[in-house]
Amino acid sequence: MQITQLSNFIGLGVAGNFAGHLEQAGEAADFVAVQVTDNIAPKALFPFYVPSHPGQLGVFPLSGNAIFLPEAAVSGDEKVQIEPEVALWCELIYAGDQVVAIHPRAFGAYNDCSIRRPNAKKISEKKNWGPESKGLAGNLLPLSHFAKGCELDDYRIACYLERGGELHPYGVDSAAVDYSYFHGQLLDWAIDKFNHQQDEGPAEHIQGLLAQAGRPSHALISIGATRYTPFGETHFLQPGDTACVLVYPASRYSEQDIQEAIRARSLGADVSVLLQAVKTR
Repeated sequence: MQITQLSNFIGLGVAGNFAGHLEQAGEAADFVAVQVTDNIAPKALFPFYVPSHPGQLGVFPLSGNAIFLPEAAVSGDEKVQIEPEVALWCELIYAGDQVVAIHPRAFGAYNDCSIRRPNAKKISEKKNWGPESKGLAGNLLPLSHFAKGCELDDYRIACYLERGGELHPYGVDSAAVDYSYFHGQLLDWAIDKFNHQQDEGPAEHIQGLLAQAGRPSHALISIGATRYTPFGETHFLQPGDTACVLVYPASRYSEQDIQEAIRARSLGADVSVLLQAVKTR
C-alpha cells in the first residue's frame, strides 16, 4: 500500500506507549494530571491530521521522502526531533457515533516528527506544522491480524540520523512486541479513547474530531515512539540531514545489515523504509 492510496482517514498518535520516551522528550510533566488505571498504560490519543478541520490539523502532513523544518527551527528558536514508530493502517467500525471495532490492515515505518515546545497546551501543537512535517514509509506491509503471532511480532524499529556522510543511531533499536500496550490490549484501549477521551489537559476530544471529519472509515494510528540513544536525545534536525526510520523483520536482518542497507540505499521488500531529507522552505 502506498501513501497516495490513503484516503478518508484520520491521523492519530498514541502518547506514552514506550517506557521512558516521555521523560527523554521532556513531556512527562504534561501528563502528571492524566488519570490512568494502569501505570504502564499509554497516556492519551492525540490528532495529527483531521480532514475538514479548519485549523492546522486539516493540513495533510505526511511525506515519504522529506521533512520541511518549521521556520523557528531554522533560526534555532525551536528544536525538532525524529520520533521513530510503527504506524497501523486501520479500518474503523462504528455503531452510531461510537467506534466499536478497530481492524489493523497494514503497518509501516513512521516518523512522528515533533517540535519540542515545553509550554504547548495540547500534544497536537507539537506535531503538524504544515505539509511534509511528518513521515510515513512509502510501502506499508500487509497485516493479516493483530494478535499474538501476527506478522508484526517479528519486526523491530530502527532509527538513524545521517549527517555529513555518517550514520548515527538515533533511536534504540527496539522490538515491536516491547510496546507497553500491543495487540488486543492496545486496540481495546484505543476504542475507549475514541469514545470517551475528553478535552482535558494535553488531550483532546477524539469523538468530536471524528464527527468533524465525517466519521472516516479508516485511521492511521502511530502507536508510540521508542527511546532515544544518547545521540538522539541531544541532537536535533538540521537542513541536509536524512532522517531514517525502518521497520524490519529480526529473523532476516541484523542491525548491521540494516545500517549497510541504508548506506547502499538498497533494502528488501519485507522492510518498511522511511528515508526523509531534512529541508527548509
